[in-house]
Amino acid sequence: MPAQALRCRACEREHLLEAVGVCAACFGPLDPVYDEDLVRETFTREAIEAGPSSIWRYAPLLPVDPPVEPRLAPGLTPLLPAPRLASALGIRDLYLKLDTANPTHSFKDRVVAVAAAKALELGATTLSCSSTGNLANAVAARAAAEGIEAVVLCPADLEPEKLTATAVYGATIYAVDGSYDDCSRLSVELSFELDWAFVNVGLRSYYAEGSKTVAFEIAEQLGWKLPDAVVCPIASGALFSKVHQGFSELRELGLVEGAAPRLYGGQAEGCAPVAAAFAEERKVTPLKPDTVCRSLAIGNPADGDLAITTASSSAGAIYAVPEDEVGENMALLAETSGVFGETAAGVTVGALREAVRRGEVAEDDRVVLLVTGDGLKTPQLVEGLVQPIAVEADGDALLARLGVAV
Repeated sequence: MPAQALRCRACEREHLLEAVGVCAACFGPLDPVYDEDLVRETFTREAIEAGPSSIWRYAPLLPVDPPVEPRLAPGLTPLLPAPRLASALGIRDLYLKLDTANPTHSFKDRVVAVAAAKALELGATTLSCSSTGNLANAVAARAAAEGIEAVVLCPADLEPEKLTATAVYGATIYAVDGSYDDCSRLSVELSFELDWAFVNVGLRSYYAEGSKTVAFEIAEQLGWKLPDAVVCPIASGALFSKVHQGFSELRELGLVEGAAPRLYGGQAEGCAPVAAAFAEERKVTPLKPDTVCRSLAIGNPADGDLAITTASSSAGAIYAVPEDEVGENMALLAETSGVFGETAAGVTVGALREAVRRGEVAEDDRVVLLVTGDGLKTPQLVEGLVQPIAVEADGDALLARLGVAV
C-alpha cells in the first residue's frame, strides 16, 4: 500500500496510519501521505482500466488496502450527457455524474467503504457516524454487508425516508434533539469513551479520501481529458476539496490532458456559511442552519475554509442558492434529464445557473455537475407537482375527454 502516514495540514507533523482524528500537536486536520515512486509504478491508465469496476480500481491513491473480497463495492457510477438541461441553462456540453447509482444511492458509499476498510483492519465491531441522512444510510448498509453493528446519530427532524433507509439495515438510530452540528459534537465526545469506529471523527482522514474517486472516474470516463468546470454541493466542504485534489493528483502523475477544472460550489441560502465567507473574502463563521436542504445543513463545516481556498485556487466560486429555488431546480433537472436528484442536486443546479448568469461558465465549456443523492430520499419539495387527473375506468370516456372521436 503506497500510503505511508497521516500528515497534519497545519504543522506538518506526521502520525501513524491509525484512527487518529486530529493532530496531537496542534489539533489540525490530517491527510494521508503517499509513496510517490510506488504510486507512479502502480497507478497507470492501463492498471486502472484493468481493475475492478468500483472505487478499488484506484487503490494506489487510497489510504487503505483494498478488501480481499469487496462487498457492496461502490463507484464507477454513470457519467451521462444532459443536452436538454444544458440547453435550458445556456451551455452546450453538460454531463451528470450520477452517484445515485451507488448501493445506497449517494456518494457517501464511497467514503464509508474506505473508512470501513480501515475500521475492519483495526478490529472494529461497531461502525458509527453523525449524519444528515445519506451517511447514515451508507454506514448502516456497509455494517450490514460486513457483519458488524451500526450506530448513527441524526437530527430528530430528519426526513422519514432517510430514517427508514437506515433502520432497514438493522442500525441503531439515536434521534438527537438538535441540529447536525449537535450530533457531530456528541460524536466527538463519545469517541473518547467508546470503541465505536466513528467514520467522520477518528477515521475522517481515510473517509474523506474516498471522495477523490469521483474525480478519478470523471477523468477516466471522459477519456482522460479534464472538463473545464465541475459543480458540486458543499456541506462540510470535504467532497468539494477532495474532488479538486483528485484532479490535481492525476495531473501531477501525467495521466490526464488539460488544465485543472474550475470548481463551483453551492449551498442553500439558509445554511451558507462557506458561500458567505467566500463572497466576503473571510474565514468561515459558524451559524445555525435554517434550510429546506437538510443534507447540506452543516452550520460549522469542518473543511469550509479549505473549500474557499479550493474555489479560489481553481478560479471557481461558491454561491448561495435561494431556498425557494431549490425545489424548482430539482424539477428542472428531472424534467430535462430524467434524473431525480435530492435537495442537494437542486442546490448544485442553482450554483451552475448562477455561474452561467455571471458569465463564469461559458457556453462552450465542458461542465460536469455532481448529482450526489437520490430525490426519492427528499421528495417533500416537489410533492406539490403531484396533481393526477381522476378518470373513470372507461376508454371511451377518456378518449372523449381527450377530444378523440369514437
